[in-house]
Amino acid sequence: MGDRAANLAKAKEIISQDCGRIIAQSSLYETAAWGKTDQPAFLNQAICLSTPLSAKQLLHRLLKAEKVLGRVREEKFGPRIIDIDILLFNNEVHNLDHLKIPHPEMPNRRFALLPLSEIAAGMVHPILKKTIAALLEECPDTLEAKKYS
Repeated sequence: MGDRAANLAKAKEIISQDCGRIIAQSSLYETAAWGKTDQPAFLNQAICLSTPLSAKQLLHRLLKAEKVLGRVREEKFGPRIIDIDILLFNNEVHNLDHLKIPHPEMPNRRFALLPLSEIAAGMVHPILKKTIAALLEECPDTLEAKKYS
């Protein structure tokens, strides 16, 4: 919602201040809303972060960043100011109620895989043992994702 590109830029500012150094970032991609389709298109971007934090600590700070940016959780897949997900964290696997890494839906979502493949195509999914590029090729999601200018 709102100025999508500005929201992403503000999120990256907060992340670089509170979580670590952004070492790579993809282009912005615009995609139709996934899950609840009667809403405006989303902007998506992947970043690679060098952080001293654990996955749990990073999640806590990212949730705080979302709150600072005005995120209110009202309905699943509904419109939102910002949504920050941890797709991968090194080669770690976490399967807790509040923290699932790698993101369990990542292989099924073109809007996540396309920007991620731009900055980490050769990274291997720690459970599926496939590269991000291979997951993108196999992705069942047919929603169009296009570079945003």
